Amino acid sequence: MKVLLDECLPRRLKYALPEWECQTVPEAGLAGKKNGVLLSLAEDGGFEVFLTMDKGVEYEQNLTGRKIAVIIFRARSNRLVDLMPLVPSCIVTMRAIEPGRLVRIKG
Repeated sequence: MKVLLDECLPRRLKYALPEWECQTVPEAGLAGKKNGVLLSLAEDGGFEVFLTMDKGVEYEQNLTGRKIAVIIFRARSNRLVDLMPLVPSCIVTMRAIEPGRLVRIKG
């Protein structure tokens, strides 16, 4: 499964998810793209899950019919130390998430 990490997440988070092929938005060549365009380009690139902390995604984007799923981290900050406690829940979610779904993971 290909996973895309939003620019707002630390790139080192991908090392906590060794089971998946993870790339950051800049690594995928998608830096600076807005959410709607970013999700479309990510789908075209074969990404199946988008990880972010951007709360606006769930209100600004209609995921119906999308091939990509979105997981939103809700943590104190985007520092790795605040995100790592959410990784086990993220892993469980990624194993079961379906395309077009949005899941919030809270710390």
